[in-house]
Amino acid sequence: MSDSIVIIPTYNEKENIERIIRKVFSLEIPFHVLVVDDGSPDGTAEIVRRLQGEFHGQLHMEERKGKLGLGTAYIHGFRWALQRSYEYIFEMDADFSHNPDDLIRLREACAQQGADMAIGSRYIKGVNVVNWPMNRVLMSYFASAYVRLITRIDIQDATAGFVCFRRKVLETIPLDQVKFVGYAFQIEMKFTAIKYGFRVVEIPIIFTDRTLGTSKMSTKIFKEAFFGVIQMKMASFFKNYNK
Repeated sequence: MSDSIVIIPTYNEKENIERIIRKVFSLEIPFHVLVVDDGSPDGTAEIVRRLQGEFHGQLHMEERKGKLGLGTAYIHGFRWALQRSYEYIFEMDADFSHNPDDLIRLREACAQQGADMAIGSRYIKGVNVVNWPMNRVLMSYFASAYVRLITRIDIQDATAGFVCFRRKVLETIPLDQVKFVGYAFQIEMKFTAIKYGFRVVEIPIIFTDRTLGTSKMSTKIFKEAFFGVIQMKMASFFKNYNK
Protein backbone atom coordinates (compact mmCIF):
# COMPACT_ATOMS: atom_id res chain seq x y z
CA MET A 1 0.00 0.00 0.00
CA SER A 2 1.14 3.55 -0.76
CA ASP A 3 0.19 6.79 0.97
CA SER A 4 0.73 8.70 -2.30
CA ILE A 5 -1.44 8.86 -5.42
CA VAL A 6 -0.51 10.57 -8.70
CA ILE A 7 -3.52 11.83 -10.67
CA ILE A 8 -2.89 11.97 -14.42
CA PRO A 9 -5.67 13.41 -16.61
CA THR A 10 -5.58 12.10 -20.17
CA TYR A 11 -7.07 12.93 -23.54
CA ASN A 12 -5.36 11.25 -26.51
CA GLU A 13 -2.10 10.32 -24.77
CA LYS A 14 -1.49 6.88 -26.27
CA GLU A 15 2.10 7.85 -27.20
CA ASN A 16 2.97 8.70 -23.60
CA ILE A 17 0.73 6.91 -21.13
CA GLU A 18 2.48 3.55 -20.85
CA ARG A 19 5.92 5.11 -20.52
CA ILE A 20 4.82 7.60 -17.86
CA ILE A 21 3.06 4.90 -15.82
CA ARG A 22 6.07 2.57 -15.94
CA LYS A 23 8.36 5.42 -14.95
CA VAL A 24 6.27 6.32 -11.88
CA PHE A 25 6.20 2.68 -10.77
CA SER A 26 9.98 2.43 -11.15
CA LEU A 27 10.64 5.10 -8.50
CA GLU A 28 12.25 4.11 -5.22
CA ILE A 29 9.25 5.38 -3.24
CA PRO A 30 5.98 3.56 -4.00
CA PHE A 31 3.34 5.70 -5.70
CA HIS A 32 -0.08 4.69 -6.93
CA VAL A 33 -1.47 6.18 -10.15
CA LEU A 34 -5.00 7.27 -11.00
CA VAL A 35 -5.62 8.00 -14.69
CA VAL A 36 -8.70 10.15 -15.36
CA ASP A 37 -9.45 9.65 -19.04
CA ASP A 38 -11.94 11.86 -20.86
CA GLY A 39 -13.09 9.39 -23.47
CA SER A 40 -9.87 9.46 -25.51
CA PRO A 41 -10.72 8.20 -29.02
CA ASP A 42 -7.10 7.14 -29.61
CA GLY A 43 -7.22 4.14 -27.26
CA THR A 44 -5.48 5.63 -24.21
CA ALA A 45 -7.92 3.90 -21.84
CA GLU A 46 -7.35 0.51 -23.48
CA ILE A 47 -3.61 0.82 -22.82
CA VAL A 48 -4.27 1.65 -19.17
CA ARG A 49 -6.67 -1.31 -18.81
CA ARG A 50 -3.99 -3.64 -20.16
CA LEU A 51 -1.44 -2.28 -17.70
CA GLN A 52 -3.87 -2.68 -14.79
CA GLY A 53 -3.40 -6.42 -15.09
CA GLU A 54 0.33 -5.96 -14.55
CA PHE A 55 0.05 -3.32 -11.80
CA HIS A 56 -2.92 -4.68 -9.90
CA GLY A 57 -3.89 -2.52 -6.94
CA GLN A 58 -1.42 0.23 -7.94
CA LEU A 59 -2.91 1.51 -11.19
CA HIS A 60 -6.45 2.85 -11.21
CA MET A 61 -8.57 4.50 -13.87
CA GLU A 62 -11.71 6.58 -13.96
CA GLU A 63 -13.28 7.01 -17.40
CA ARG A 64 -15.49 9.96 -18.23
CA LYS A 65 -17.69 10.60 -21.25
CA GLY A 66 -16.17 13.29 -23.40
CA LYS A 67 -13.64 16.08 -22.95
CA LEU A 68 -14.81 17.83 -19.77
CA GLY A 69 -11.76 19.92 -18.90
CA LEU A 70 -8.58 19.70 -16.87
CA GLY A 71 -10.03 21.19 -13.70
CA THR A 72 -13.00 18.85 -13.54
CA ALA A 73 -10.70 15.88 -14.18
CA TYR A 74 -8.58 16.82 -11.18
CA ILE A 75 -11.63 17.47 -8.99
CA HIS A 76 -12.91 14.02 -9.94
CA GLY A 77 -9.53 12.55 -9.05
CA PHE A 78 -9.33 14.46 -5.76
CA ARG A 79 -12.73 13.14 -4.67
CA TRP A 80 -11.71 9.61 -5.62
CA ALA A 81 -8.46 9.88 -3.64
CA LEU A 82 -10.15 11.41 -0.59
CA GLN A 83 -12.50 8.44 -0.42
CA ARG A 84 -9.41 6.31 0.14
CA SER A 85 -6.53 6.58 2.59
CA TYR A 86 -3.99 8.60 0.57
CA GLU A 87 -2.14 11.30 2.49
CA TYR A 88 -0.27 12.87 -0.48
CA ILE A 89 -2.22 13.61 -3.65
CA PHE A 90 -0.38 14.75 -6.79
CA GLU A 91 -1.19 16.47 -10.06
CA MET A 92 1.02 15.53 -13.01
CA ASP A 93 0.82 15.70 -16.81
CA ALA A 94 0.99 12.57 -18.93
CA ASP A 95 3.40 13.95 -21.52
CA PHE A 96 6.72 13.98 -19.59
CA SER A 97 6.75 17.78 -19.38
CA HIS A 98 6.94 16.99 -15.66
CA ASN A 99 9.80 14.66 -14.73
CA PRO A 100 8.39 11.83 -12.57
CA ASP A 101 11.67 11.75 -10.62
CA ASP A 102 10.60 15.09 -9.12
CA LEU A 103 7.60 13.42 -7.46
CA ILE A 104 9.97 12.36 -4.70
CA ARG A 105 11.15 15.93 -4.11
CA LEU A 106 7.61 17.29 -3.99
CA ARG A 107 6.60 14.58 -1.55
CA GLU A 108 9.60 15.30 0.67
CA ALA A 109 8.63 18.98 0.83
CA CYS A 110 5.29 17.96 2.35
CA ALA A 111 6.21 14.80 4.26
CA GLN A 112 9.52 15.95 5.73
CA GLN A 113 9.74 19.74 5.42
CA GLY A 114 6.32 20.80 6.65
CA ALA A 115 4.67 22.09 3.48
CA ASP A 116 0.95 21.60 2.93
CA MET A 117 1.21 22.12 -0.83
CA ALA A 118 4.38 21.79 -2.91
CA ILE A 119 4.53 23.24 -6.43
CA GLY A 120 6.97 22.08 -9.09
CA SER A 121 8.02 25.57 -10.19
CA ARG A 122 9.50 26.56 -13.54
CA TYR A 123 10.33 30.09 -12.39
CA ILE A 124 11.49 30.00 -8.77
CA LYS A 125 15.13 29.92 -9.96
CA GLY A 126 15.20 31.77 -13.25
CA VAL A 127 13.32 30.28 -16.23
CA ASN A 128 13.72 26.50 -16.42
CA VAL A 129 11.83 25.53 -19.56
CA VAL A 130 13.07 23.29 -22.39
CA ASN A 131 11.67 23.08 -25.95
CA TRP A 132 9.11 25.87 -25.60
CA PRO A 133 8.99 28.61 -28.26
CA MET A 134 9.87 32.01 -26.81
CA ASN A 135 6.34 33.39 -27.17
CA ARG A 136 4.99 30.54 -25.04
CA VAL A 137 7.68 31.08 -22.39
CA LEU A 138 6.92 34.79 -22.23
CA MET A 139 3.16 34.21 -22.08
CA SER A 140 3.53 31.77 -19.18
CA TYR A 141 6.07 33.88 -17.30
CA PHE A 142 4.09 37.09 -17.55
CA ALA A 143 0.85 35.26 -16.75
CA SER A 144 2.35 34.38 -13.37
CA ALA A 145 3.49 37.99 -12.90
CA TYR A 146 -0.05 39.13 -13.71
CA VAL A 147 -1.48 36.69 -11.16
CA ARG A 148 0.87 38.03 -8.47
CA LEU A 149 -0.13 41.60 -9.31
CA ILE A 150 -3.88 40.94 -9.07
CA THR A 151 -4.01 38.41 -6.26
CA ARG A 152 -1.03 39.49 -4.15
CA ILE A 153 0.04 35.89 -3.62
CA ASP A 154 3.79 35.30 -3.65
CA ILE A 155 3.91 32.41 -6.12
CA GLN A 156 6.35 32.58 -9.04
CA ASP A 157 4.66 29.84 -11.11
CA ALA A 158 0.94 30.30 -10.55
CA THR A 159 -0.13 28.20 -13.55
CA ALA A 160 2.07 25.21 -12.66
CA GLY A 161 0.34 21.85 -12.97
CA PHE A 162 2.87 19.71 -11.08
CA VAL A 163 1.70 19.76 -7.47
CA CYS A 164 1.61 17.74 -4.26
CA PHE A 165 -1.23 18.35 -1.81
CA ARG A 166 -1.44 17.08 1.71
CA ARG A 167 -4.79 15.44 2.21
CA LYS A 168 -6.02 18.11 4.64
CA VAL A 169 -5.74 20.83 1.96
CA LEU A 170 -8.19 19.06 -0.34
CA GLU A 171 -10.45 18.21 2.59
CA THR A 172 -10.60 21.91 3.51
CA ILE A 173 -11.08 23.51 0.09
CA PRO A 174 -14.77 23.23 -0.94
CA LEU A 175 -14.19 21.37 -4.19
CA ASP A 176 -17.78 21.87 -5.33
CA GLN A 177 -17.13 25.63 -5.36
CA VAL A 178 -13.99 25.51 -7.54
CA LYS A 179 -15.06 27.51 -10.57
CA PHE A 180 -12.49 27.15 -13.33
CA VAL A 181 -11.75 24.22 -15.62
CA GLY A 182 -8.67 25.24 -17.65
CA TYR A 183 -5.33 26.63 -16.50
CA ALA A 184 -7.21 29.10 -14.29
CA PHE A 185 -8.02 26.04 -12.18
CA GLN A 186 -4.34 25.80 -11.25
CA ILE A 187 -4.29 29.44 -10.17
CA GLU A 188 -7.52 29.03 -8.19
CA MET A 189 -6.24 26.04 -6.22
CA LYS A 190 -3.04 27.86 -5.18
CA PHE A 191 -4.88 31.08 -4.33
CA THR A 192 -7.49 29.23 -2.27
CA ALA A 193 -4.95 27.14 -0.38
CA ILE A 194 -3.04 30.28 0.59
CA LYS A 195 -6.25 32.08 1.62
CA TYR A 196 -7.02 29.17 3.95
CA GLY A 197 -3.62 29.67 5.57
CA PHE A 198 -1.88 26.57 4.27
CA ARG A 199 1.89 26.60 3.77
CA VAL A 200 2.58 26.59 0.03
CA VAL A 201 6.16 26.19 -1.22
CA GLU A 202 7.78 26.10 -4.65
CA ILE A 203 10.34 23.44 -5.58
CA PRO A 204 12.50 24.20 -8.64
CA ILE A 205 12.01 21.83 -11.57
CA ILE A 206 12.98 21.75 -15.23
CA PHE A 207 9.89 21.73 -17.45
CA THR A 208 10.33 19.99 -20.81
CA ASP A 209 7.64 20.48 -23.43
CA ARG A 210 6.06 17.35 -24.86
CA THR A 211 7.78 15.59 -27.73
CA LEU A 212 4.87 13.23 -28.47
CA GLY A 213 1.15 13.98 -28.74
CA THR A 214 -0.62 17.33 -29.02
CA SER A 215 -0.75 20.27 -26.61
CA LYS A 216 -4.18 21.10 -25.13
CA MET A 217 -3.50 24.86 -24.78
CA SER A 218 -6.06 27.09 -26.53
CA THR A 219 -7.10 30.75 -26.72
CA LYS A 220 -10.25 29.92 -24.73
CA ILE A 221 -8.15 28.48 -21.88
CA PHE A 222 -5.91 31.55 -21.88
CA LYS A 223 -8.89 33.94 -21.78
CA GLU A 224 -10.43 32.03 -18.88
CA ALA A 225 -7.22 32.44 -16.91
CA PHE A 226 -6.80 36.14 -17.77
CA PHE A 227 -10.30 37.26 -16.83
CA GLY A 228 -10.83 34.57 -14.21
CA VAL A 229 -8.08 35.94 -11.97
CA ILE A 230 -9.93 39.23 -11.56
CA GLN A 231 -13.23 37.44 -10.88
CA MET A 232 -11.54 35.17 -8.35
CA LYS A 233 -9.94 38.08 -6.50
CA MET A 234 -13.21 40.02 -6.35
CA ALA A 235 -15.14 36.97 -5.12
CA SER A 236 -12.58 36.37 -2.38
CA PHE A 237 -13.66 39.56 -0.62
CA PHE A 238 -17.00 37.93 0.14
CA LYS A 239 -15.75 34.50 1.24
CA ASN A 240 -14.96 33.14 4.69
CA TYR A 241 -11.65 31.26 4.68
CA ASN A 242 -11.80 29.95 8.25
CA LYS A 243 -10.79 26.26 8.35
